[in-house]
Amino acid sequence: MAIEYRITLDDGRNLQYSIEKDRPYQADLSGKLPKWTCLDYNQCSNCPLKKEQFSHCPAAVDLHRVIEDFRGLPAFRKVTVQVLTPEREYAKEVGIEEGLRSLLGLIMATSACPLSNKLRPMAHQHLPFASSQEFVLRAVSLYLARQYFNMREGRHADWELKGLVRMFQQLQLVNQAFWQRIHDTCEGDSSLKAFLTFFSISTSMTHSLETQLQKIRPLVMSAGEGFD
Repeated sequence: MAIEYRITLDDGRNLQYSIEKDRPYQADLSGKLPKWTCLDYNQCSNCPLKKEQFSHCPAAVDLHRVIEDFRGLPAFRKVTVQVLTPEREYAKEVGIEEGLRSLLGLIMATSACPLSNKLRPMAHQHLPFASSQEFVLRAVSLYLARQYFNMREGRHADWELKGLVRMFQQLQLVNQAFWQRIHDTCEGDSSLKAFLTFFSISTSMTHSLETQLQKIRPLVMSAGEGFD
């Protein structure tokens, strides 16, 4: 099922995006897309895709409409964002940067990109406007749940989170490449700042995961011994 983003700008304009959580690569749109969506335009250094099968970057194909809609708008400009998921609704007045960070994250996690869609499990329980602490808690919790099922089903279980760090190292390269990919086409700074936020989160997960874990430890341990 789709997740709806409805964004109202302070001049009264309304923008609406329907994000299907499971969708294929939309190669049929490639002839209508801007140059920066081509696969070999600032292609991610770790991208496993070949131009023979993918003329355009799957994530860029999905992102281009949002990038074009917000090009030239300053990050601090206020918007009202309403998010409708199958389970509940959210609404918040935020700067464009915060609203875009949430929307772009959802789009990338549900795209056909084999790197960014590693976050697809988080997209299925999408939490708009999540803080960095909430992001870390959800990412670690979902990763550890996967390790539990790996153990139950006879596969290797990574309880030390080494695979999680490797995943975010790969995502960090994706975020860097996307910043370069859209840098020349963005007149304003809203989209660029949203990607810089992605970059900072990926960096914190790769270079200071232990620090991030210590920040969420009080939340996890607050139940005391009775939760054992």
